[in-house]
Amino acid sequence: MTATILVADDDRSIRTVLGQALTRSGYQVRTTGTAATLWRWVEDGEGDLVITDVVMPDENGLDLVPRIRRVRPDLRVVVMSAQSTLTTAVKATQRGAFEYLPKPFDLNELLAVVGRALAAPPAPAETPEQAEAEEEKLPLVGRSAAMQEIYRTVARVTATDLTVMITGESGTGKELVARALHDYGARRAGPFVAINMAAIPRELIESELFGHERGAFTGALNRSQGRFEQANGGTLFLDEIGDMPPEAQTRLLRVLQEGEFTSVGGRTPVRVNVRIVAATHRDLRALIRQGLFREDLFYRLNVVPIRLPPLREREEDIPALARHFLSANRQKGLPAKILDAGAVERLKAYRWPGNVRELENLMRRLAALYPQETIGEEVIAAELAETVAGEPEPVAGEPETLAQAVERHLRAYFAGHKDGLPSPGVHDRIIQEIERPLIQLTLTATRGNQIRAAHVLGLNRNTLRKKIRELEIPVVRGLG
Repeated sequence: MTATILVADDDRSIRTVLGQALTRSGYQVRTTGTAATLWRWVEDGEGDLVITDVVMPDENGLDLVPRIRRVRPDLRVVVMSAQSTLTTAVKATQRGAFEYLPKPFDLNELLAVVGRALAAPPAPAETPEQAEAEEEKLPLVGRSAAMQEIYRTVARVTATDLTVMITGESGTGKELVARALHDYGARRAGPFVAINMAAIPRELIESELFGHERGAFTGALNRSQGRFEQANGGTLFLDEIGDMPPEAQTRLLRVLQEGEFTSVGGRTPVRVNVRIVAATHRDLRALIRQGLFREDLFYRLNVVPIRLPPLREREEDIPALARHFLSANRQKGLPAKILDAGAVERLKAYRWPGNVRELENLMRRLAALYPQETIGEEVIAAELAETVAGEPEPVAGEPETLAQAVERHLRAYFAGHKDGLPSPGVHDRIIQEIERPLIQLTLTATRGNQIRAAHVLGLNRNTLRKKIRELEIPVVRGLG
């Protein structure tokens, strides 16, 4: 029997295009421009699938979804919208839509969604508790194609307890995504607890995560709860997971496998119910190859990967982000500012090594330091020129020097942190990142001969051996 698709959209041209595409694919189609007609068809038992727009002349299409779910729980609903925001995607999913498609969409993708929806098993009926929540401010801003895919992924994952791994350069908004997963999910009534692995001395990480008992170590005068206990019933956000030391990785893996842990100095296992969201700006697969990150832990954490694009890959979002930050500044008491067209174009032409956080800091500076209400291109040009001032440029035709490469990397690293200040311990972290590949490549060049490698490096042989052990560098003689 041929399936019947009910299509509701107030745009006649879209109804026509969808009707033709679905008919060519062998479906029967009924189209309407009003929510009232769609609802009458649903009440009369017509249709095997609904495709509806959000903005309708007589009713919001999102409001129809829970009503349809209550009277016909097996009738799948696909929601489409030009209001391409995270709120729209999440609301569509939370109210029971089978899928959300931002406009404009690819017809082949829509036909694939229709096929999956018709083949899906019956859905459970909606419960009374699934009522509409109050409108919330958007935690993420942008309508680029890259952000649309992130909105759809976040919307799907909020309905689950799956572990999520968020990757992206510094300043791209990884914690905002983690908070969105929590705030829009089933655990939103529970705590959201964040811990930055790069900001904690390695000898204290286990105590921070799992807590400690009184007398467990010098200075432990009282029992202290760890972040796992604090996050019980909610979400634990493990930021910069790539900086977690190996011994802590082993304990974390055991907790994820067994669902329980013991505090430092404790003997009684503690069980907690925590949803894990991890994030990193580092390439964890490269760290695995270097022996710095456990592969089994990576696969435990990387159940649902979300990659946040750098701002240079979503330049069409820059005007909206700039307006968002200027509006936020105004709400905090800073003077109101607007950007003229030239200023916006100059912002879009910049590479943004510090990503969204760098843009946010610039908008704050503009609001605080400039008296004029309208910010022109010359102000933006001057501000961005100061940002890159002093950055050495390689001579044309010559390769970039090591010092230039390191300085360029560090400028981007500092620009990606609030107020230009990374977490404490940056010296040791940077030195370790440089030291390991330097020693590895030297050992490769000397075919694993540590005496020759120590001579090339200018190190004492015993010092080199100690560093090899500390950095867990594999040594194979006769390489090459």
